[in-house]
Amino acid sequence: MTEDKLKKEKIKMWKDKLAALEKEYQEIMEQRGEASGMGDLTENAAYQMLTEQGEVLSARIGEYKKIIKDLGGDLDAEKSAQSALSE
Repeated sequence: MTEDKLKKEKIKMWKDKLAALEKEYQEIMEQRGEASGMGDLTENAAYQMLTEQGEVLSARIGEYKKIIKDLGGDLDAEKSAQSALSE
């Protein structure tokens, strides 16, 4: 296996992981929105827990994007492709 092919496979692997993580983040944020309607946010354990999970996922998303960028992957092209598919 050539080095270039291996690099492309690594980029694809990390982009797939990133997509899964972004989906999980979106789900957490939706649940957080639902939890915010359950009363006083200072005493709402579900809201606080989901906020913390969102912060952790957001940090991991940033790390994954950095890894992809360091490998030479293009995140902007991936977003453009995903936007075109969702239309």
